[in-house]
Amino acid sequence: MALIISDKVLEQAQVSADELLIDLACYLYEKKRMSTGQARALVGLNQIEFQQELAARDIDIHYTEEDLEKDLKNLGVNL
Repeated sequence: MALIISDKVLEQAQVSADELLIDLACYLYEKKRMSTGQARALVGLNQIEFQQELAARDIDIHYTEEDLEKDLKNLGVNL
């Protein structure tokens, strides 16, 4: 199923299709409905660009203690 939003509706909302797609990706990420990778793929942004969009919307990055432990292990740091 495709989502089609008319140009008229976008104009009335004073938002471009690209801006709306980024808003949607950020919202879905914030609600934990999409991972960072999934949300980035939806909008075609790299990691830094997507993080900047999250920061602009005051959305925290989901980074757990387990994520930290995996990163440290990958770096060869033993705790």
